[in-house]
Amino acid sequence: MSMIHGWFRGGQVSDSVVVDAKRILLRYGAPINILDKVSDEDRIALARAIAKTNLPERERRLKQLLAEGGYLGDEKPN
Repeated sequence: MSMIHGWFRGGQVSDSVVVDAKRILLRYGAPINILDKVSDEDRIALARAIAKTNLPERERRLKQLLAEGGYLGDEKPN
């Protein structure tokens, strides 16, 4: 079984990948009420982007990405 098939099942993302993505986003300051509005696919994409960001910049970058995605509404990223 390839790694891709381990992550995706019938076009669906594996639950463990989604859970890990949510944990990463919560760890770096995503508000849970905002995160509940983010699709599983977007959570994974955001977590991957954050993982590639330098550690000291992750919280700021996450808020910036959430704002760019329209998830923060009127809130301003710090």
